Amino acid sequence: MSLPFHISIVFLIFLIFRLILTVHSDNTTLHVQPGSSSFKIVLFADLHFGEDTWTDWGPRQDVNSIKVMSTVLDQEHPDFVVYLGDIVTANNIPIKNASLYWDQAISPTRDRGIPWSSVFGNHDDMYFEWPMEWFSSTGIPPLHCRVNVSRPPESEGVCSFKGTTRSELMMNELEMNKLSYSKFGPKDLWPSISNYVLKLSSANNPESVIAYMYFLDSGGGSYPEVISSAQAEWFNRTSQEINPNSRVPEIIFWHIPSQAYKEVAPRSDAHGNCIGSLFMEEVAAQEAEMGMMQLLEGRSSVKAVFVGHNHGLDWCCPYKKLWLCYARHSGYGGYGNWPRGARILEITQQPFSLKSWIRMQDGHVHSEVLLNS
Repeated sequence: MSLPFHISIVFLIFLIFRLILTVHSDNTTLHVQPGSSSFKIVLFADLHFGEDTWTDWGPRQDVNSIKVMSTVLDQEHPDFVVYLGDIVTANNIPIKNASLYWDQAISPTRDRGIPWSSVFGNHDDMYFEWPMEWFSSTGIPPLHCRVNVSRPPESEGVCSFKGTTRSELMMNELEMNKLSYSKFGPKDLWPSISNYVLKLSSANNPESVIAYMYFLDSGGGSYPEVISSAQAEWFNRTSQEINPNSRVPEIIFWHIPSQAYKEVAPRSDAHGNCIGSLFMEEVAAQEAEMGMMQLLEGRSSVKAVFVGHNHGLDWCCPYKKLWLCYARHSGYGGYGNWPRGARILEITQQPFSLKSWIRMQDGHVHSEVLLNS
């Protein structure tokens, strides 16, 4: 007996979706290009696509952010890109599927055929925040649900004020993009999403691992700003399994700085051993420390942690046996009028080294630092 047509279609869609996730779940290894001894990564932080979507001003900021990313990518020619959270400002997006803006944010990287990965920030799945001016005499703007001012009315999104969940955002990224190395992560770490590890291998010997890169969800938005004890335990188990003797260097990425960043933050004009150009605000750290930093401090293989979140900070500071680093505010969305740019990482093998610098939108390079412990 054959299945009804509509059930067959649903089953087929389910199988296709499972296949997509299976392909991406096996996509965990990056390789240094043949003939090269280094691997370059660009970090784009705090793009904040989708701000004030009901105005002409908001979409213009997204266009400016695309220009920043395009300039950096064309000048640096990276092997990989990391989207370090707050890719969209979901609390400003009154349509059901915020992935439309997420897709715009990753388009400069995807269009150049560069692989990437992403982690979540505190704004990526926030509920919509109603603007006070909508309750003034002018009222709610009639086109507040449009996706892009450059698109025709028939492309408008469906109105919704509940936000798009982390799971939906990740699902849409993986479903539509073969170049994405992002992952859902273990189900038992829910509600956090985007907890996973990638390995970087040599071009000549794929079994030779140059570095492990860990990506974690630091919370915020729909739940507290914290890396939980469960996430710390996952990191501990995983690192002990794949790198038991700490022989392979490890690099860590998440969005909201840990409380350890407050300890090393430069005071006033005394920057000490910190390297950077932006020291314009205090550290806005996670709400609590639940064991993650203690684990990192105890592993000699951990070289550096990279975060975003604070738009007015771009420094790297030594902390015990590792480095704590900020990226650089890349997007025209979000607070602050400081010049935009991106942090660049260059991993070199034999011997291992981790070098970093800031590339600005105007092409200027500054704050070069060697992050070897």
